[in-house]
Amino acid sequence: MPQNTDRILTTHVGSLIRPPKLIEFWRAIEDGKPYDEAGFEACLAESVAEVVRQQAETGIDIVSDGEFSKGVNWAFYIFKRLSGITVRPATAEEMADPMASMGGGRDHRAFPEFYAEYDTATGLSKRLGNRVVVNGPIQYAKQQVLRDIQNLQAGVAKANDKHLAAFLPVVAPASALPGAKIEHYKDEETYLFALADALHQEYKAIVDAGLYVQIDDAFLPYMYERMVPPMSKADYRRWAGLRIDALNHALAGIPEERSRYHICWGSWNGPHAFDVPLKDIVDLVLKVRVGHYSFEAANPRHAHEWHVWETVKLRPGQVLIPGVISHATNIVEHPELVAERIVRLAKIVGRESVMGGTDCGFAQSPFARRVHPSIMWAKLNSLVEGARIATQTLWGKRAAA
Repeated sequence: MPQNTDRILTTHVGSLIRPPKLIEFWRAIEDGKPYDEAGFEACLAESVAEVVRQQAETGIDIVSDGEFSKGVNWAFYIFKRLSGITVRPATAEEMADPMASMGGGRDHRAFPEFYAEYDTATGLSKRLGNRVVVNGPIQYAKQQVLRDIQNLQAGVAKANDKHLAAFLPVVAPASALPGAKIEHYKDEETYLFALADALHQEYKAIVDAGLYVQIDDAFLPYMYERMVPPMSKADYRRWAGLRIDALNHALAGIPEERSRYHICWGSWNGPHAFDVPLKDIVDLVLKVRVGHYSFEAANPRHAHEWHVWETVKLRPGQVLIPGVISHATNIVEHPELVAERIVRLAKIVGRESVMGGTDCGFAQSPFARRVHPSIMWAKLNSLVEGARIATQTLWGKRAAA
């Protein structure tokens, strides 16, 4: 990706709030109702071009398509791009199994009254009753990612900013089919590496087109609070390590400088009282063979974890993209606070090794947004202004001008 040379660059995690006209199409699609397919494709292309223009005008350096083409959510969009899988209602036994159900873990058990309201309000309760089954060889179809590439490239061209760079967020093996029942493959490892081979095609198509690829992997940290207890930390690390190996398999041949890895702790704006500490997984995260690491660093559960980087060392050329604004609160961060977060980390790992980012996406699906759209843009403006202030501190007034 573009590198900091004389200033702090800005980006975000990828998912942005969808415009109402596009949401109408997605409601019809997800409900299985008839819709105008040509009208949807035209609306999608127009919406991507508009959101790229808005990001460029805000001052974001590395923009995305807002993940506007993804139905269901940021991870399960992949269901429509893979063959060899089916979705069926989960059994009562599966709903109670932390490795099979997508239901909550310790946080849900500790705060049941909150989650009873929250899951209904967000619509999550409607999606918890299904199980993915891998019942055939996993194969990948490229048509949708090629459309996404074309729409993003067209949006960047229309923005007419020669310095603008662009990335597409896609899913990691650990997050693509979490909890899937494996019927076709002989064991979990064989299945994961077959899935990785399929996802590699998506990653490669993106970088071959001249874009940057971001690998989203919320389930890697999130599964800790669902697994431990009853399982041990060692069990979790074995589970996570196998999935990191599969991801590196999927990344084979993808240039590190054109790739980034994003983790979060599930992203929802709830208690998160049982999140795994970053210090306990940072070694696993840094095993992922990418050049950039995006992670939550602004929310109150993880904002203190910048201390981790005082002892954890990066390899030459690696760049951190900490969240310096949160997607999960309607409070707009002050640019001085944004700058403080950037400068603090830059003084540890070097000013060339930090970009300004967001904790997570502002909308995990077409229908689940975390803040009001006007607040999302205010936050991104604050991110850009904070990066300018940080630049002035780290490089001096002339470079920041």
